Amino acid sequence: MPELPEVETVRRGLEQKLNNFIIKKVEVCRDSTVAFPSNKKEFIGGLHNSLLDKWDRRGKYLIAELKKFRNENIQFPLENFSTNNGFLVVHLRMTGYFKFINNSIPPCKHTRIRFFDKNNNELRYVDVRSFGQMWWIKQGLSPHRIIKGLSSLGPEPFSKDFDANYLKKVISQRTKSIKSILLDQTIVAGIGNIYADESLYLAGISPFRQARTIKNNELIKLKESIVTVLKKSIGSGGTTFSDFRDLEGENGNFGLQTNVYRRTGKECRKCRNLIERQKITGRSTHWCPKCQK
Repeated sequence: MPELPEVETVRRGLEQKLNNFIIKKVEVCRDSTVAFPSNKKEFIGGLHNSLLDKWDRRGKYLIAELKKFRNENIQFPLENFSTNNGFLVVHLRMTGYFKFINNSIPPCKHTRIRFFDKNNNELRYVDVRSFGQMWWIKQGLSPHRIIKGLSSLGPEPFSKDFDANYLKKVISQRTKSIKSILLDQTIVAGIGNIYADESLYLAGISPFRQARTIKNNELIKLKESIVTVLKKSIGSGGTTFSDFRDLEGENGNFGLQTNVYRRTGKECRKCRNLIERQKITGRSTHWCPKCQK
């Protein structure tokens, strides 16, 4: 599943590539991809003549601010002839990705939604396993009220609210493993299996430790490790081990730099001990028994 660095990579690509992309046509190839509104025609009609104005990210959600134009004759400056039109919210789930196409080619069988501008440029959403979803939240409605998962997210790892004191507060009484805590999106937004493993390795903390046993100095190091690992991955365009692609169809390169994730049986880069793998709450967990205590 795309995690924070992959989603952030997609966000940056969308913001850069879709400058002045005004939706003139929407083709829904799979109805279940549209999560809201329930009426597919309302989704299509609501997005027509809308500018994908500004892209944000919250956890693993992509959020585009929309501007609606009053007539078909688009004029500049854009802000003088448009009104707010709510938000387009996207969750890529496990295998979803966007592709920008400026020459007309037939969609593959996994294409779920297609957006076209007046020049027939296409923003295509492809999703092999079809778990990804989109919401058009019209002006006046709150995305956080409509989308339950969005409203329950914890702080962003790069925000001032996410620090050692916050971690101490939320885990002080918890007997769950620190790995399962990091995967809990209500505690910290955007971290998944890859970056939980990598952050714990960098911090020297065993993924099996009960959260409440983590000491203050370890929490400081863990917070710093999370930020370091995420920033490094964003700089590498995210991680690709299965289906993730950026807007240009390129794989992320961070997978070439992982220390423990998907390195079972290989030597630890620090101590030469062999990396081990075991499941925690159903998720494969990779760690070095010597470096992580």
